[in-house]
Amino acid sequence: MEVNSELELAAAQLAELGHPTRLGIFRVLVRAGRSGVAVGDIQLALDIPGSTLSHHISRMSKVGLMTQRRDGRTLYCSLAFETVEALLGFLYAECCIGMPQAQTAPQGNCCD
Repeated sequence: MEVNSELELAAAQLAELGHPTRLGIFRVLVRAGRSGVAVGDIQLALDIPGSTLSHHISRMSKVGLMTQRRDGRTLYCSLAFETVEALLGFLYAECCIGMPQAQTAPQGNCCD
């Protein structure tokens, strides 16, 4: 992936997490783990209207932060853990590179 597109994707993902409702959804999905959680349960946990939840889920899905699957009549949402891990890796990838304190830190890693 090209650097500019990596920056754009990371910025888009972080922008979506910068909204309180979407950050709340994110936290519910983290707690649910890889098995995910029913949309109705997210709605109950956050006490928001279904249409509002649908809007926020759509935005998070669009940038790859979560996935959805249907089981019968129930729609489940799951955090895209690999995507989130890649985003965190992107944020930490250049930890202390080119900074003076990086050269004096133990074992050359100022992030520990």
